[in-house]
Amino acid sequence: MAVSPPVCDFGAPWHDFTLPGTDGRTYGLADVRGPRGTLVMFICNHCPYVQSIIDRIVRDAGRIQAAGIGVAAISSNDADAYPEDGFAEMKAKADRHGFTFPYLYDETQAVARAYGAECTPDFFGYNARGELQYRGRFDQSGRSKGPDDARPELLEAMLLIADTGRGPDKQVPSMGCSIKWKHG
Repeated sequence: MAVSPPVCDFGAPWHDFTLPGTDGRTYGLADVRGPRGTLVMFICNHCPYVQSIIDRIVRDAGRIQAAGIGVAAISSNDADAYPEDGFAEMKAKADRHGFTFPYLYDETQAVARAYGAECTPDFFGYNARGELQYRGRFDQSGRSKGPDDARPELLEAMLLIADTGRGPDKQVPSMGCSIKWKHG
């Protein structure tokens, strides 16, 4: 079932974390934050919403990083129930798609809960002061990739944040698969 997160809570603070990356390093917020902002995205391997845009995410992440914004992707799904979202599979996906940003594993799901992540993909765009400025969609894509000329909403928002410290007033919420929470 598709899930849509709430609209942006402008000014909400980011949350620190310490998570293992698929590159063998451990990352905290200080390791991924950029001088002009930070994008924290919750994704996973098996979600068709993520699969439909993963190449666009990698493409736009490069432009976002070039603008001085740090980027990190986090998978918080229950890998026991969804083995395709396990750490080894995450590493393979990052390698296959040429991720230029850390792909982190939130095994306890504490980071997803702290951020209030609800779906994959779920994007949290912060300004340089760590204030939430974007909680919208990537573009108009859904379970299937949108048109090649789809407006790059996330990219535009993050570049605006890099330039002004403020995200767009009008944002369309992301839509995707629910986070696969552990039970028990």
